[in-house]
Amino acid sequence: MEYLLHILVIAGIYIILTLSLNLIVGYTGLAALGHIAFACVGAYTSSLLALNYGVSPWLGLIIGAFIASLIGIIIGAPSIRLKGDYLALATFGFGVIVYSISKNWVSLTRGPMGLPGIPKFSFFGLELQPVWAYLLLVAAFVFITAFIINRIVDSPFGRVLKSIREDEVASLSIGKNVNRYKLIVFVVGAFFAGIAGSLYAHYITFIDPSSFTAMESIAVLLMVVFGGMGSITGSFIGALVLVIFPEMLRFLGMPSSVAAPLRQMIYGLLLIVLMIKRPQGIIGKYRFR
Repeated sequence: MEYLLHILVIAGIYIILTLSLNLIVGYTGLAALGHIAFACVGAYTSSLLALNYGVSPWLGLIIGAFIASLIGIIIGAPSIRLKGDYLALATFGFGVIVYSISKNWVSLTRGPMGLPGIPKFSFFGLELQPVWAYLLLVAAFVFITAFIINRIVDSPFGRVLKSIREDEVASLSIGKNVNRYKLIVFVVGAFFAGIAGSLYAHYITFIDPSSFTAMESIAVLLMVVFGGMGSITGSFIGALVLVIFPEMLRFLGMPSSVAAPLRQMIYGLLLIVLMIKRPQGIIGKYRFR
């Protein structure tokens, strides 16, 4: 039972990542491939504040999310002027840079050795030790994330995002500052990704650069595409299916040295099939052109 709850916690964290990336990719039509880097920033910021300065994980989570948003501004400002493959390459490069920093800045991040002993969240001095308690915490953040993003996409602001996705030139022709809207979307997406990274760090209590590789960005993008771009429900479906399904490989008796590469092969195969057969995903409303 505890193992199932653990999988649901991880799925919840990926739902937050998928929702935040769907806002960028599915609702605004921006090809972003380095989203896991914002989670990395949030995770390391929150963890280092807690370990080195005794900052509460609650405060560290907020600070980590805002630092991720600040990085989103720094990266988004020049990148949003790019389109299509060039934007994808720029964001992918950003993800590689953040991964390299986390791996090589040993004096700060301990590099490949990682950060052990990260404290868990606590309520009134009581640590959230049981998995079910952490599941409730993650579920609350999933609800908040879905609620806020749903309000965004259903607002006049969200309608502008969809117009940018469908025809950026038309949006410009009616006087919309397209680059400003894109930048705001990057910042919001980075904020929630930072929250997801912080939740992950304080749940696992250990992080290292291997948790934030480029393949993780591809996995989150696949969740968006699989469930459906431009669909909040699709983000839930994509994250749940693609987190739970690979776990079934554990019950086939495969060694981890085989199961891990096989999972990446399955991800790649699913992405190829989806792009060919159903580019908009299971219940998506948008497809890459």
